[in-house]
This record gives sequence, structure tokens and C-alpha cells, in this order.
Amino acid sequence: MIKSYLINNSHKHASKWLVLIIDVSITIFNFFLAYVIRFGITLDFDISNMLYQLPIVAGLATLSFLVIGSYKGVVRHTGMRDAYNLFLAVTVLIALTGGLMLSSRAFLMPELLNIPVSIICIHYMLNIITLTTSRLIFKYCYYYIKSKIGETSRILIYGAGDSGLITLAAVTNDSNSSLSVVGFIDDNPQKKGKTINGIKVYASDSLTQSFITKNNIKEIVVSIPHINKKRLSEISDNLLKLRVKVKIIPTVNDWIDGKLEISQIKEIQIEDLLDRAPINMDNQNITKELHNKIILITGAAGSIGSEIVRQASYYNYKNLILVDQAESALYDLQQELLSKGVTNFVPIVADIRDHQRIETIFEKYRPNMVFHAAAYKHVPLMESNPCEAIKINVLGTRKLADLSSEFGVDKFVFVSTDKAVNPTNVMGATKRVAEMYIKCLHNTSKTKFITTRFGNVLGSNGSVIPLFKKQIQKGGPLTVTHKDVTRFFMTIPEASQLVIEAGTMGDGGEIFIFDMGESVKIFDLAKKMIRLSGLNYPDDIDIKITGLRPGEKLYEELLADTENTMPTYHKKIMISKFDDSNCPNVKDKINDLCIMNLLNQDHQIVGKLKEIVPEYISNNSTFESIDKINKETTQKKPKVLV
Repeated sequence: MIKSYLINNSHKHASKWLVLIIDVSITIFNFFLAYVIRFGITLDFDISNMLYQLPIVAGLATLSFLVIGSYKGVVRHTGMRDAYNLFLAVTVLIALTGGLMLSSRAFLMPELLNIPVSIICIHYMLNIITLTTSRLIFKYCYYYIKSKIGETSRILIYGAGDSGLITLAAVTNDSNSSLSVVGFIDDNPQKKGKTINGIKVYASDSLTQSFITKNNIKEIVVSIPHINKKRLSEISDNLLKLRVKVKIIPTVNDWIDGKLEISQIKEIQIEDLLDRAPINMDNQNITKELHNKIILITGAAGSIGSEIVRQASYYNYKNLILVDQAESALYDLQQELLSKGVTNFVPIVADIRDHQRIETIFEKYRPNMVFHAAAYKHVPLMESNPCEAIKINVLGTRKLADLSSEFGVDKFVFVSTDKAVNPTNVMGATKRVAEMYIKCLHNTSKTKFITTRFGNVLGSNGSVIPLFKKQIQKGGPLTVTHKDVTRFFMTIPEASQLVIEAGTMGDGGEIFIFDMGESVKIFDLAKKMIRLSGLNYPDDIDIKITGLRPGEKLYEELLADTENTMPTYHKKIMISKFDDSNCPNVKDKINDLCIMNLLNQDHQIVGKLKEIVPEYISNNSTFESIDKINKETTQKKPKVLV
């Protein structure tokens, strides 16, 4: 019955008028108790005088509480501010009582209202102690009963500093919370055994399976400000072995109106653990560059394109032109922007391969900047469909770049990939050809053509992390192509911010390369995601090695063998130097490739790709035969004698 009452009424609060009545009643009792303390239990005082004074004191107490508003606080959430309000109310009461006593001696019935000064002082001290204590007793009784009888989840807070106290407040002050804080965990040995707000602090080495089982711990919330990802990964690895849920609080900048809400405490995700420092952007440069600009974004409904749209929408641009051939995804983006109050944008369903359609868009809207994120990116699919890869990644990019030059676009920012470096697959080779084309076009155009190159993006469509999550939901196994395969990773917001930043800092002709930190071993990533799901490898979920897919390589690179870099003003961003001395020949070959692509002859067009990009050597692909023929041809060429 009590359990049902707590669950059904946890969101309700005692009436403020009931609190006022209780406070006044306590004050009246304390007045009587002050006389007993002053004169002893023999009641050696004029009781009739005291009974005459009681309603007057009750009236003054009511007035004091009403003026200060101490009765308005939610009792179960009593804090320092509530205690301070009670102190003010009691101080006002003693001031009114003392003033009444002095005035009565001078003007009115001095015998009846002659309250001894000692009684007033004792009454003052009793009120401060009992009113505050009654609040705290009710508060702790409520939470004790709720934790013992209600449906609660017993948790630990990892971190007994200021952030830990804020997390405790967020948990205890939420009336709908089903969490009960059992203790703090801290790495500082000096805090071991101490209590904070009545909650014990344990050392980190106390976290054993027996401790978790004995205390029925269900969750551990990591509440350490400015913790680096490597340390967070170490802590989470140790905690996940204990078969508990691990949660984390957001950074202070992400708190709602500077206050941590319990809804913001989330289960730790793999993105929180990847050891890679975020790249901070120069917002002043971006603000200046995008001011009053018409910005066209291709692939606007994709993972990167949609985030570029979101990031750009924060600035004072003139109009956003959103181009994508995916109708449903573009509609979802449109609704998202409208729900945020963004209205100065135009969603357009169009295919970048349709020259006349895209030309009409350029002619109508006259964009100042173009962010080109539309592309085919899935390596195995493009290895099987090279003609389509060339249509979008090469021909589509060429048409957009030519139109940008023709219509006087200020800047054209191309989103490339690390797979364009020493490519081993069709997708990477087509992106490399696109890089080369816009680099060469820059030499003859007033438009500033800029390329950005980065690795894999966490959570993007078709990336490994969403795939692993689906496989875990199905009970496994997780599929990894090779035990030693590694990849670079960055978050979608970071990648999109970098693209925008490149558009602001670029003078044209650059290939911007981003410092993505250390590469991540996909096999280790899979094991960590299994642990994050509360499962064990290989007991609960196994990992299956499937073999490298067509065109896939063990590791990615950000620089080609023939490239070197120059620094920029941003320590995390470099510029690749590309030899563009042979641009006329390169452009002719690219034009020939686009014409050849109409024949839909896979081996012929891939052979042409390899001619344009000599470092393109196929791996685990049917096109390895072309490399073999090219190698034999090279070896058979007669040496020229000098």
C-alpha cells in the first residue's frame, strides 16, 4: 500500500498552506517549551499570561512566514536556500516580538505582554533548530522510505568532487527519479571513509563484484569534469566488468541553462571513449565568411550534408539551398529545421548528374558558396558498380565545379575522404580523380576551389558503429573483416565544422587534411561495444572474422606517397601540396573517362581510372587483373639506351 502510494504520488507536493500551519504550530509549541526551559518543569510562571501571549506570537509568526515566504519551498527538496529563508523568518519574528514587548511596556497592558527577554532568546534558538530539523527529517524519511519500498535503482557516483555533488542534487531533487544514491567512488585516498551529505565515500579499489552484489548496485554514474577519453575508457572498462550500467554526465557547456538535469545523464556510448581530442573552430572567421551569403549544399540530407546545414543555420546567412535526390531524408531535414524556427532555406529534390536541372538551380539562386557533400561512398557497392561511382563522384563533381566557375561562385568546398589516398578501390579512386579535377580547375577560374579530406565518421549511414549496434540487438555475432584492420574516426559535428572551417580559411587550390589522432583497431572497437551493452565477449556475443571486402585495405592514410604538407594557423589542420603542373593532360584524361563511362564497360573505365591515378592499386578485387597486365606491360618495355 505504501509502495503504491509512493509511486502514484511521487510527483505531488504538500500544500504550502499545510506547511505554513505546521510551521506556526511548531512555533507555538516552542513558545511554551521556552517557558518550561526558563522556569523548569514545575511550571512556576503565570500560565494565564502565557496563554494570552500565545495567539499573539502565533499571529506574528504567521506574518513573518508570509512576508519571507519560507513556507513555499518543497519540503522534500529542502536545501541551503530554504534553511536561510527559515532563519530570516525566525529573525523577523524575534524582531516583531521584541518590538511588541517594548511598546507594550510603554503603552499597553505591560503585565500581559511582558515577555521576558530570556524567553524571546530561547524561543528564537528553538525555532531555528526545530523548524530546520523538521524539514530535514521529513526529507530524509521520504527518501529513505522511497529507497526501501519504492521501485528504485541503487547507484554509485564515481567522483566525489563538486561535479559529484551536482550529480547527487540532480538525482535527489527530481521527483520522478527512480534512482537512489548509495555512495560515492573517488580515486583520492584522503576521501576514503568520509561522508558527503550523509553518503559514504568509497575508494576505487572497493569496486569488486562482491561489493556490487552485496549493495545491489545497478548503475554507476561517472561524474568527473574535464576527464580525458583515455582515462574515461580505462574507468569504463573496469566498471563494465562488474556487470553494471555505466552512465556519464555531459560537459558543463551542455547543461540546460547552466543546470544539470537528470534527463541529461546518459549511458556511456562508444563515441565517448574514442581517444581523440576534438578540434575547436574559429567561429569569428566563420561568422564573417557566411554573413549574408547564399549557400548551396549538395547531399544536404546525408550524414555530413545535413550536419553542415545544421551548423550553417546558426550563422547570419542569407539563404540555404539544400539539394538532395533522397526525398524522404530531405523532408525529414526540412521538418527539423522548421521545428527549430529556421525558415530561410529552400529544399530541392535534384540529381547532381542532371546538368540542366542543376544549371537551372544555379541560375535561379546564384549561390555565393557551394559545399559539395553528395557522393557514393560505400566501398564494396562501388567496387561492383564502378560506372555509377564515376557518374556521381567524378561526372557529378565536374558538372558542379564547372557551373560554380561559370556562375561566379566565390568558394567551392569539396568533401573528400582518406580513401582517396593511395586508393585500393573504385570509390577512393573516383574521389581522388574529383580532387585532381577541381584542383586543376582552380588554376583557370576565379572561383576558389577547396578540398577537405578526413576519415570515417561516427554514426554516419552505413558506418561500422550502427552496424555493430544492430548486430548486438540481434544477439550477434559482430562481423569484422580482419583482426588487424584499423580506421580513423571523428564525430559528424566535428567533420561538418571542419568542412565549414576549410571554406573560411581556404584561398583556393588547397587540400585540407585534418589531424584525426590515433587510428582505432576495429576488433577492439567491437569488443568495447559488446562490453558497453552489458555483455561479455565471447561468452555472450562472439566476433566473426569475414575477410577483407572487395577494395578494402587494412588501414587508411591521409597523405599520398607523392604529397607533403604545409601547416596552417590551426594546429590540427594541414594543407597537402599537390603537383598541378600536368593539369591540361589530367583534365583531358578525366574528360575521356566521363565519355568512356557511357559504354558501361567496367574493366575499361577502371583501367582509365588507374591511368589517371597511377597509385591506384586494387586490393581483393576483380580489377587486380588490370594491375597485373599493367605491371607486365611496364616490365616488357625496352630500356632506352643513352
